[in-house]
Amino acid sequence: MADLRFSFSAGPAALPSPVRERIREDFAGWDGGRTSILEVSQWNPRLLDTFAKVETDLREILTVPDDYAVLFLHGGASNQFAMVPMNMLGDGGRADYLHTGLWSGKAVQEARRYGQVNVAASTAGTEFRSVPAQRELALDTTAHYVHYTPVETAHGVQFDYTPETGDVPLVADATAALLATPLDIGSHGVVYASTQKNLGVVGMTVVIVRRDLIGHAAPFTPTTFDYAVHQRTSSRFTTPPVFAWYVTGLVLDWVRDQGGQPAMIERSRRRAEALYSTIDASAMFTAPVDSTSRAWTNVVFTLSDANLTEIFLKEAEEEGLADLRGHSAVGGIRASLYLGMPEAGAHALGAFLTDFEARHG
Repeated sequence: MADLRFSFSAGPAALPSPVRERIREDFAGWDGGRTSILEVSQWNPRLLDTFAKVETDLREILTVPDDYAVLFLHGGASNQFAMVPMNMLGDGGRADYLHTGLWSGKAVQEARRYGQVNVAASTAGTEFRSVPAQRELALDTTAHYVHYTPVETAHGVQFDYTPETGDVPLVADATAALLATPLDIGSHGVVYASTQKNLGVVGMTVVIVRRDLIGHAAPFTPTTFDYAVHQRTSSRFTTPPVFAWYVTGLVLDWVRDQGGQPAMIERSRRRAEALYSTIDASAMFTAPVDSTSRAWTNVVFTLSDANLTEIFLKEAEEEGLADLRGHSAVGGIRASLYLGMPEAGAHALGAFLTDFEARHG
């Protein structure tokens, strides 16, 4: 078996090599000291300075307006499926949701526990092969917010526009989109993203929320789910996810060194185009998503002969191309191309597809 070269895992995703190297150094002694980064107290002055720098860097790189709070919270984005309605619906309010794949569907199910949900558009009838057009959104002007998922990681679908919602706040589960696709923070009321895709390691979610939307949590909201509590305590109401927060800082340093968000978006586009062009030229492989709705970070495709899928996965693994199995709810093949994936990885996978077809076609 070849040495592992590229991991196409959907999460935890590959980290940039310089970030991995820095983590290795800081395991032994963080910032030149004798304490591992895994053991640093949350009250360590240097660590508090690091936390502050991570927020400053995130604001600068993403151009976060001043009237938005940035929260660094425990857990994954699925927590936000509950926290968003708890903080924004009040006691039994109404929200619009756009259902475009597995994860937005889970958000719909969770929100229904806390208020009224109107599915303003759904592409389930076409097996989530595209996103709905703006004219197809049956939006309620009295809704408390509109929720959508810019990139659906399981089905490989990506919005090519920002939904227009008028005065109703727009909420984005941007876990796969942040830093990898164009996304204007100021056009949204809330943007949240778990960090194990583009921003670091598992265990933390970044929540960027307009300040006027904070402080309206429903009475039944647990204290640790109240945005106002986390804003008041600088995301340290409980011991914060120190390691994940620290790694996000390293990723942001790397992003800046590479040219910032514009460079990340351009690299993301090139990685996706390299792989999609190979698939489109093939008679064996098919990308089922409409060309205008294809995700840059999650390339989903199938083989014309499904019996070859397991052979494909086995041979890919042997070539050092790992973690390509599609989501269990979707099947097929999925190549996740997050920030830590070098362009060489996309080209290597494309070359393997061409070779596999030549040998098995």
